[in-house]
Amino acid sequence: MTGEETDEELMLAVCDGDQSAYRILVKRHLTSISHYAFRLLGNQRDTEDISQEVFLRLWTNASKWQPEKARLSTWLHRIAHNLCIDFMRKHGRTVIDDEPTKLDIRDEDYTSSEQEPDTDDRTQRLNSALSTLPENQRSALMLCHYAGFSNKEAAAIMNVSVKALESNIARARRTLKDLLEENDTMRGDTETIG
Repeated sequence: MTGEETDEELMLAVCDGDQSAYRILVKRHLTSISHYAFRLLGNQRDTEDISQEVFLRLWTNASKWQPEKARLSTWLHRIAHNLCIDFMRKHGRTVIDDEPTKLDIRDEDYTSSEQEPDTDDRTQRLNSALSTLPENQRSALMLCHYAGFSNKEAAAIMNVSVKALESNIARARRTLKDLLEENDTMRGDTETIG
């Protein structure tokens, strides 16, 4: 395996037990799966557990993927989505934790490590606001805005209609806008007082 193979070619090899094909697929998709899970769960430990489970299922259920129905990334995100939702329901969590983490995700890209101090503050405020969104709104926004899925693909991942997905995105954006404006107003009042 060279790493130049398509996901479909690699999955056929995984079905035959090819571990090198599996490693290529993990390397190719781990970042996007981890970032999506982190956005839903909010901490590194749970994100790592979910990501490992997603790729364990890729290995054990490779023959269940149907390339004519969904891209591999869509299928993997659907697995991650379902695992995250099950995890949150089991642990009674509907919003993400506010614990510090090494995994820092920005709008520009998933792996950027350099930021201006003001951008750090904006990112922190955005992450905090995102954590307050209901799971369905947060998922819809993460899949379309951060992971780059089309509305149709994101709806398939979440197992909802495209109309429901678009409604969730619109509500999430309105809520985020209100929260961030409220935060900016409060910061402005504090800075004026201080």
